[in-house]
Amino acid sequence: MQDTLTVAGAQQDMRTAYLGGAPGLFVSGTVWTIAGLVCLWKSPHDAVWALYAGGVLIHPVSSLLTRLLGRSGKHAAGNPFGMLAFATTIWMIMMLALAYGIALWRIELFFPAMLFVIGGRYLTFATVFGTKLFWVCGAVLALAGYGLAALHAAPAAGAFAGGAIEIVFGIIVLAALRATKDTPRVSA
Repeated sequence: MQDTLTVAGAQQDMRTAYLGGAPGLFVSGTVWTIAGLVCLWKSPHDAVWALYAGGVLIHPVSSLLTRLLGRSGKHAAGNPFGMLAFATTIWMIMMLALAYGIALWRIELFFPAMLFVIGGRYLTFATVFGTKLFWVCGAVLALAGYGLAALHAAPAAGAFAGGAIEIVFGIIVLAALRATKDTPRVSA
C-alpha cells in the first residue's frame, strides 16, 4: 500500500475488500442464533460453547461468503486498519475468559456480557470501515446487554438478541453500500 494512502483510502479499501463488514455481521448473527437454539434445546452451558465454537468459524466462513459475493476478502498489504481489526480480535479473545468466568458465576449474565464485548469491538469497526453505522451497532448491542441483564432475562433471549441485532445491521450495512454505489477498491 502506498505511503501516501489517506485514512479515507484505507477505509475504502477495507469496505471494498470485506463488503463493508456485512458478511461478518451475517455470519456472526447466525452463530448467535445457533447458540440461542442450543440454549433452548440443550442447555445454557452448551450454548456458551456453541457461541465460542461458532465464533472460531466466523472469520473463515465470512471470508468465503465475501468471496462468493464477489469481493476479495483481503485488504491491501500495509493497510493499517487490517492490523487494527486484528488487534481487536485479540482483545475480544482475551475478553472471552472474562465472559466465561461470568458464566460460571451467573449463567444468565453470559450473553449480556458477550453483547458488551462484541458491541465494544464493533465500535472500533467504525474506524476500520469508516462508517458511523458501527457506532450505532455497538451501542445497540451494549444497550441490549444492559437491558437483558437488568431484566434478568433468560440466557436464550441474549443469544437471540445478538443474532437479530447483527443480522439487521448486516442488512443496513449492505443497503448503505448500495446507496453510496461503493466506489472501486484502492490499488496497492
